[in-house]
Amino acid sequence: MPIKRRDFLAGSAALAGMAGLPLSARPSFAQAEPTYTPEEGASLRLLRWAPFVQGDEDAWLANTKKFTEATGVEVRIDKESWEDIRPKAAVAANVGSGPDMVLCWFDDAHQYPDKLVELTELANYLGDKYGGWYDGLKGYATRDGKFIAMPLTAIGNAVCYRDSHMKAAGFSEFPEDTAGFLELCKAMKAKGTPAGFPHGKAVGDGNNYAHWLLWSHGGKMVDEDGKVTINSPETLAAINYAKQLYETFIPGTESWLDINNNRAFLAGQISLTANGVSLYYAAKKDPALAEIAEDLRSTNFPIGPVGQSVELHQTSSILLFNHSKYPEAAKAYIKFMMEGDQMNAWIEGSSAYCCQPLKAFADNPIWTADPIHAPYAKASETLRPNGYAGPLGYASAGVMADYVLVDMFAAAVTGQMTPEEAMAEAERRANRYYRV
Repeated sequence: MPIKRRDFLAGSAALAGMAGLPLSARPSFAQAEPTYTPEEGASLRLLRWAPFVQGDEDAWLANTKKFTEATGVEVRIDKESWEDIRPKAAVAANVGSGPDMVLCWFDDAHQYPDKLVELTELANYLGDKYGGWYDGLKGYATRDGKFIAMPLTAIGNAVCYRDSHMKAAGFSEFPEDTAGFLELCKAMKAKGTPAGFPHGKAVGDGNNYAHWLLWSHGGKMVDEDGKVTINSPETLAAINYAKQLYETFIPGTESWLDINNNRAFLAGQISLTANGVSLYYAAKKDPALAEIAEDLRSTNFPIGPVGQSVELHQTSSILLFNHSKYPEAAKAYIKFMMEGDQMNAWIEGSSAYCCQPLKAFADNPIWTADPIHAPYAKASETLRPNGYAGPLGYASAGVMADYVLVDMFAAAVTGQMTPEEAMAEAERRANRYYRV
């Protein structure tokens, strides 16, 4: 039976649907359900990142079609490469025109909070209904206790490797610590099956790798008060470790963007990298890559001298710009896409690529559908925000958007700078944002 427009606009619980939720995750309805009536003649434009898993986009478009059928509001979906989303969103914010909504990265919302429509009412309703927000994702989308964006997803990052190549290098199991990991990479290079991690301006994989290098050795960009502390013995240890790893890589990783390590792995040029689960599904869908798909394994990053698992995972939030002519329609769209039926369909369609922002969706069956999914299943729960250990805000967003940490490692491992020079330069650049 089709959804009637008046039923949708009434904001009934029937439309929200709870069929996709396990019994243990039934909502409490502590927060009153908000209703948003689309403006007359409303139409919307959303800019999102190009998918690495086709099922992600397919499910998103299917949910969007359901929204249009329910409301009559057409939603144009544009997509750009991962690296282009951030600058295009910033331009839209600054000029006050362009897409109504953007699926942004990390703490981008903190670069221009005054250009965004507050979503606190809707976010509180969703949080109460679906078990609460994960702290990391919530932090990226909130400022001064208000939601300046809608938390959407963490895209899990995990080490992906060829099991047979690891064993051929003399390792029966994947090393759990950074020292053993380095020895594995050395042995794999000696066997002609090297590793490869991006040292280029890859918004996802490059940042994930650089932050793991730093944090695993106890380094951090800033302290709890926002004072820049990147020039430290811990950072020096991380850089020296990165230099040793870099020597085991395939040549050219200093120019890699997010797509390059995928291509190198699937082409058989490397046998170890870190990526989302998209790498596995790209191999599975191509009969010519059946051997790679069967041999691929996934695991979390090794633990370094800091003694605990510390990882950055790609995160995305939905921005709603205040230049939108149809903010009520946009809120109705965001609400619809975040409700149980749609969110569960999107998570499942994404095949463990997109991790849930709300705790009620942790029971989605996709997380146990394949052993390869296991390292990705808790990305939303375990992620550490890029602004660690200081507060998120303009400074943390600016430092990441400027690739300060990524460039520090790249300059040092390639020999463009000494480790000490690279740290000093990163300190100088970070202080431009963290002015005290």
